[in-house]
Amino acid sequence: MSAGTWSVAEAKAKLSEVIEEARTHGPQMILRNGKKAVVVVAAEEWERKTQRRGTLADFLSSAPVEGTALEVERIRDMPRDIDL
Repeated sequence: MSAGTWSVAEAKAKLSEVIEEARTHGPQMILRNGKKAVVVVAAEEWERKTQRRGTLADFLSSAPVEGTALEVERIRDMPRDIDL
């Protein structure tokens, strides 16, 4: 296996080493039947990459849509009749 890539059997047998490699040298790929299955990353890296930055409203207000000629057509259908 190349550096940072482990088979499931090898990762199970050397879990402590896989964890230490992830902490010191970056993400470690684990393969199942020769195909990518999962990646082990350091907790600090996971927290950094999954930390929320701002709100949805902040994101939408900063989205670069002005000048893109985006046209949104509103549906003018009336509400359907229902029996209560």
